[in-house]
Amino acid sequence: MGRPEMILQKKQLFLVAQSSVIPHDLFSLKEQAIFDVRQKGWRGPAASERVLGVGKGLHNSRSLKGLQTGRETRKIFLVKFLQKQKYNLNKILGKLDFNLVQGNGPSGICLSYLLSGYTPYFKRHSLHPHPILQRKLEEAPEVSVLDQDLEYLSEGLEGRSQSPVALLFDTLQRPDTDFGGTAESVLTWWHEPDRAIPHLVLGRNAPGGAWHSIEGSMITLSRGEWMGLPDLPFKEWLKQKRRGLRNNRATAEDIAQYYQHYVMKKGLQKNFRCGTVVTSVRKVSAESISNHTQKDLQEDSGSLWNSNEKSTEVFQVDGFFKTVEGDKEPFSIYAENVVLATGTYDNPTWLGVKGENLSYVHHQLSALEEAVKNNSVGIMSDPVLIVGAGLTAADAILFAHHCNIPVIHVFRRRVTDPGLIFNQLPKMMYPEYHKVHQMMKEQTAACAGPYERYISLPEHHVLSFGKDKKCIFQDKNGCQKAYKISMALVLTGSNPNLAFLPNDGIDLAVDSEQPVNPKRNPIDVDPFTYECTQEKGLYALGPLAGDNFVRFVQGGALAVASSLLKKANKNPP
Repeated sequence: MGRPEMILQKKQLFLVAQSSVIPHDLFSLKEQAIFDVRQKGWRGPAASERVLGVGKGLHNSRSLKGLQTGRETRKIFLVKFLQKQKYNLNKILGKLDFNLVQGNGPSGICLSYLLSGYTPYFKRHSLHPHPILQRKLEEAPEVSVLDQDLEYLSEGLEGRSQSPVALLFDTLQRPDTDFGGTAESVLTWWHEPDRAIPHLVLGRNAPGGAWHSIEGSMITLSRGEWMGLPDLPFKEWLKQKRRGLRNNRATAEDIAQYYQHYVMKKGLQKNFRCGTVVTSVRKVSAESISNHTQKDLQEDSGSLWNSNEKSTEVFQVDGFFKTVEGDKEPFSIYAENVVLATGTYDNPTWLGVKGENLSYVHHQLSALEEAVKNNSVGIMSDPVLIVGAGLTAADAILFAHHCNIPVIHVFRRRVTDPGLIFNQLPKMMYPEYHKVHQMMKEQTAACAGPYERYISLPEHHVLSFGKDKKCIFQDKNGCQKAYKISMALVLTGSNPNLAFLPNDGIDLAVDSEQPVNPKRNPIDVDPFTYECTQEKGLYALGPLAGDNFVRFVQGGALAVASSLLKKANKNPP
């Protein structure tokens, strides 16, 4: 009794899908009603001392502590506890009707959709342009794609992803999109509630995850229709809003709103919990759980801790969420499976040079936007240093150029390096990025060009930042240069924050001697289940597993859902 945390037991899945953006206290009308009930001094279940099943005294047998939000998942978690309290939860929740929008990034949203009983089948009489795949799909059209052999179906597919299942799911949804075609999906979706797997999605903010932290007018790199999720084309949603695509691309604001709409449209909100921060995910033995908790859980014949179960280890997930009162409520959840879908927006990459921690050195584009807003930099100020040769650096250059702010642009690669992202983008589709690429080629320090207030320093790297705002660079020949700058933006990528995992998740990476990196060193997963090879029961999705585009992260969700269905024995006979 009196433990200051929530303990939830979940048989199938706990989904971590938090992205490093500003947390929002997003609460439903029902949650507000719970507070209203408390303030009015009502007694009984409605007068619970904690909201959302999280709070002190959860095991108090005299009163219902930790009233739930009405999510079916939480009913499953605490069903034995609620039965002991002899309260009619459904009756209570019926009086506290709500309509709550919650969610996280596209990986977590897509997986939740698949785990909620939405099942893809091959659409009869449809024709896929890949003849071998068409023949395979025709072999068992009555069997869901989730229940088929994903390795067999994806064999021989080629495309822009290294993941065979990502290519499979993408080509089933958009059969000829890479060739400019508009063929309809060959999938049809059926809702089969009996196949749903109980799960909970945790995240820091609203549906869409990191998309909410991006300036709304920013244009996506991918084509707009590639940003859509299963069974709700993005273009159709956009038409309903009476808006269109710009050069076939969408704004970040539209994408974020679409993901919010998707969660509501598909009825997934009952599985999502926002404003949640996970601080620890680790394997524990059943014996390590408090005797009181273990005894309660063992009374449930379906419990993981039942003596008939073979599994003696589960994941303990600790963290906290912010209440409407601004307090941090700790929680602890025990889960058989954990899926990591945290993305990579958490930790900007640092150069590791002297002076990088000085106040004028920043690692996010928003710092430049804020400086312009506050008139800290302008047309007459010293140049802004931009380090990096990716799309975020290009966005910063375009923003500075638009505001007539002088720029010094430093990057390590040759302008003609085929690995440079600008050399991989079609000019007609991405004119603004090719303008930056042209500036990089034509406006070097050694060769003046037509672009005012911009200097390109290819094949240079930063040696140090000085307190006097002087930055020292070195070229490929060892020659050094010094420039006086007003501020610096180091935009060389970002890495996931996996501090909640033992050893920061390094042991899970392909190279277990180096930190996890979405491009160079992702988490090592089985390509057809996305289960971590080094930790059974732990899964990784999206950039953590090397899938860096929305159109391809969905294949990982398909693989995870297929694997969990098999574990839960919810495959049809």
